[in-house]
Amino acid sequence: MAYPTEYRYTREHEWIDAATGAIGITDYAQNSLGDIVYVDAPKVGDQVTANTPFGSVESVKAVSDLFSPVTGTVTAVNEELKNAPDKINENPHGTWIIKVKLADPNEVTNLLDAAAYESFIAEETNG
Repeated sequence: MAYPTEYRYTREHEWIDAATGAIGITDYAQNSLGDIVYVDAPKVGDQVTANTPFGSVESVKAVSDLFSPVTGTVTAVNEELKNAPDKINENPHGTWIIKVKLADPNEVTNLLDAAAYESFIAEETNG
């Protein structure tokens, strides 16, 4: 799967669309997790901090922390995921988990672009 070039990525396999503040997990992450059965997300108004967990995704295989790519305030939570967490499996790059208002919009420049993320995955996969 191609990784959207307008997104930025973390080494923990989250993506952010800096234009909207939407955050989700990558195709690589959902593939590694398997069928997602539950998403634990913060509430609107909560603060998130770059590189620290803001919630988790539970799959049939494991529970994985979600790490925020940026620091900011949660402005929206994808309520659809309460009843249909498998939307992440179906469309990982089109399904956001939370949206945030970035404390510092320049913070996204510290993240990986699509090409760098794809190289990172290749290294991780091939060891």
